[in-house]
Amino acid sequence: MTTNQKISRMRSLPSAIIATFLAFAQPAFAAGSIPVALAQQVNANGVPLAGCLLSLFVTGTVATPQIAFQDTALTQPLPWPVVCDANGRLPMFYLADGSIHARLTDANGLVQFDYPNMLVIGPSGGGGGGGGTVDATTIATSGDVKFRPTSETLVGWVKLNGTTVGSAASGATQRAAADTQSLYVYLWNNCSDTNCPVATGRGVSGLADFNANKAITLLDWRGRAPLGLDDMGTGTASRLAGGLFLTGSATTPQAVGGGATTTLTQPNLPNVTLGAGTLAASAPTITATFGTGSAPTTVITTAASTTGVSTTNITASAPAISGSTASINGNVGQTAFSVLSPFMLGTFYMKL
Repeated sequence: MTTNQKISRMRSLPSAIIATFLAFAQPAFAAGSIPVALAQQVNANGVPLAGCLLSLFVTGTVATPQIAFQDTALTQPLPWPVVCDANGRLPMFYLADGSIHARLTDANGLVQFDYPNMLVIGPSGGGGGGGGTVDATTIATSGDVKFRPTSETLVGWVKLNGTTVGSAASGATQRAAADTQSLYVYLWNNCSDTNCPVATGRGVSGLADFNANKAITLLDWRGRAPLGLDDMGTGTASRLAGGLFLTGSATTPQAVGGGATTTLTQPNLPNVTLGAGTLAASAPTITATFGTGSAPTTVITTAASTTGVSTTNITASAPAISGSTASINGNVGQTAFSVLSPFMLGTFYMKL
């Protein structure tokens, strides 16, 4: 059958059948979704979970966010996590095809369900008018750090200033909210309790401590600059040898060290040997007294005129030597000096 014959036969079909055919012939949507989209979420007692939070993660992870989108072309991102309305209903959202790790919590962070591997229904791989999928590696994930030469507050980020984060009931000093859960787990898993202590001590897991309303301390980058580890997954470069470390070593993640100023001590001074110099002095003077009576005669003699003279009562005085000493810096005391390179200040942020 030729193309013209096919078109002619289609024209003879009822309009309803043609519409159905065209609907199936449309290009595939660019994304799919999961069953909870546009659904009302309730607790075990059937009460709507107002303000509940849907956290979507890359499959196989517990802390790498996957962004949901408002449109099938995956160009209009929704906030992360996705927030339920006052009736506990999630908005409609779309995801790149494949699988997703989905976790739903109430507004206080109490987990309602956690599915590590949920299939996205309606794959985005089709042809035609849809856009491509979004590469999750190009999106900021929990634990990512960025610097800005300002000090404003950023939505979805916290400042690395040594304050705390945790659940809404944690009493955390910088942010106490359910959306800190992913970063909380990331810090718990990747930072020691020395650098990121948990209030009242660590329990069995980061998620358990988060649900127990324990605050965790953020890394403190106030007045600090980042440096690369001396090994960074390969052999040591030895560029930090001899550096001042207050904690850890040149190959320890989150080790801290350095200082803004330093003061020289004696071992820091140059190894210099001073010369003895030349000392000039006149010959000593010899004084002799001799004779009888109460007024002896005093004669100052020289080597040429002492023949026949008794050496009794002859004394000789050594030449007098005088001098002074002084501190190498003039006795003005030691003063610390700056070792900072030229700089511009700003703020380090970490992604929730």
